[in-house]
Amino acid sequence: MSNLARVSSSILFLCCTAGLAHADLDLPRPSPFAKVVQTVGLTDITVDYSSPGVKGRKIWGVVVPYDQMWRAGANQATKITFSRDVTFAGKPVPAGTYAFFVIPTKGAWTVILNKRADQAGTGRDYKQADDLLRVQIAPKAAPARERLAYLVTDFTDDKASLDLEWEKLRLSIPITVATAAQASASVAATIDGTWRTYANAARYLAETKKDYDTATKYIDQSLALKEDWFNVWVKAEVLAAKGNFKDARAQGDRAYEMGKKSEGFFLEPEIKKTLAEWKKKG
Repeated sequence: MSNLARVSSSILFLCCTAGLAHADLDLPRPSPFAKVVQTVGLTDITVDYSSPGVKGRKIWGVVVPYDQMWRAGANQATKITFSRDVTFAGKPVPAGTYAFFVIPTKGAWTVILNKRADQAGTGRDYKQADDLLRVQIAPKAAPARERLAYLVTDFTDDKASLDLEWEKLRLSIPITVATAAQASASVAATIDGTWRTYANAARYLAETKKDYDTATKYIDQSLALKEDWFNVWVKAEVLAAKGNFKDARAQGDRAYEMGKKSEGFFLEPEIKKTLAEWKKKG
């Protein structure tokens, strides 16, 4: 083999091995991507962000300067998505995805939702004219947290808190959702004339919304189509919720006897216990 051929082979080998080494190199990111998703009632709240670390630094007022807009994370701007309309810190927000920014200060912070979701950060991409809202929220002290994190906490079917936590600070943003109205609309839209659908709608309206008149209408429609241990029991529950324990027990006894003759009688223990409680009440 000539010297030129040997040199060419050596160069090819080095290039190949360098390429392999590069391909195999897998290191942790300084600010890894993170995502939190939480369903609140019927609404999905999603936060996409990159999570920087404290790394022994002074964060507030130094790494994150006061009185300057911050992307509330690292790399690209943090994004928040709402699958349905919400109320964000007291302000109405349509379903959609938004860029999330804050302006930290020594007191209350300015919290911003911007309608341009895909932004690199607070540079030339950002335009204040695209802001959907700005609100003032004061952060509070919190246990030390090395990496920036977003959490959805204290959530019920109707509300939640979206928390930004980093170093020894927590910024909590209240969010409310219209679950009751959305569920009612879903019930009205999906009633399809089947006995089970009417029964499920009646049970939901009685248990969750305490709308006993509408629940009675739906359960009577269910029973008119077909009598099953389940909808007979729902009728009993609606009667009991209205304080009519005598008729509720009669319906409940019927449901129990029908259920014992049916497959899939999954509420037997609950019905027995509930009937005993109703007997004490009237």
